Amino acid sequence: MSQPRVLMYSTAVCPYCVRAEQLLKARGVAEIEKVRVDLDPARREEMMQKTGRRTVPQIYIGDTHVGGCDDLVALDQAGGLLPLLAGAPN
Repeated sequence: MSQPRVLMYSTAVCPYCVRAEQLLKARGVAEIEKVRVDLDPARREEMMQKTGRRTVPQIYIGDTHVGGCDDLVALDQAGGLLPLLAGAPN
């Protein structure tokens, strides 16, 4: 089974985005589709509509909204990140 798509809404200068990307890569994610909301205000609106949040990063693994960096770290520490990356339903 192939790895689900990883989508991250981010900005250019966001230490939490960098930290989230580092964790995802450490867990074997080869490709992260990044949406730069600082360059495209319409995409920020899209992010806010989809997530109900205005901060970055906002991370999706497949169809699952993981949340921000702290949410990603908590999911990893709880043992839920690797199964999600393996394609297991959340």
